[in-house]
Amino acid sequence: MTSHVPNEARVIPLRPRAERPEARPTASRPTVSSVPPERRPPTVREPLWRDLVGDVLRRERLEQERTLKEVAEAARISMPYLSEVERGRKEASSEVLAAAAGALGLGLGDLLARAQGELVRLTSRHTGAGAGRGTPGTRFDGMCLAA
Repeated sequence: MTSHVPNEARVIPLRPRAERPEARPTASRPTVSSVPPERRPPTVREPLWRDLVGDVLRRERLEQERTLKEVAEAARISMPYLSEVERGRKEASSEVLAAAAGALGLGLGDLLARAQGELVRLTSRHTGAGAGRGTPGTRFDGMCLAA
C-alpha cells in the first residue's frame, strides 16, 4: 500500500490570522477587556527593519546632497526600486542593500550598524532604560538578521 501525500507547500503565516467568531477565547483564558488597563502590555508597534534601513539610506543620500537617480545608477539598481527601499515599501536583498550602501560610500556592515543604532534609539524611547531582553539593567547590544 502506498500513501498519497499531496505536493503542497507548508505555509507559515508571518502575521496572526484574524480571529473567527468560533475561535474566540473561552472563559478559562482572560480576554483583553477583562485585564485591567494597568496590567495590559503596551501596544507600541515595533519598527520594521526595512523602514529603519530605508531611513538610513535616505538620510545618508540627502546628507551627501545626491539625487535618487545618481545613487541608483551608481548602485546599478532601478530608481523606482531604490525609492521603494528608502520608503520601507520593499524588503531588499542583502545584495541590493550592499550595492546601495556601496554607492553611498558605506559598507553593508556600516549600513546595518546604523540601522541597528536607530532601532535601539527608537525602542529605548518606548521601553525605558534597562528594559528589554536579558536581566534588568543589562543592555542588549547585538544584532540578528533572519531571511
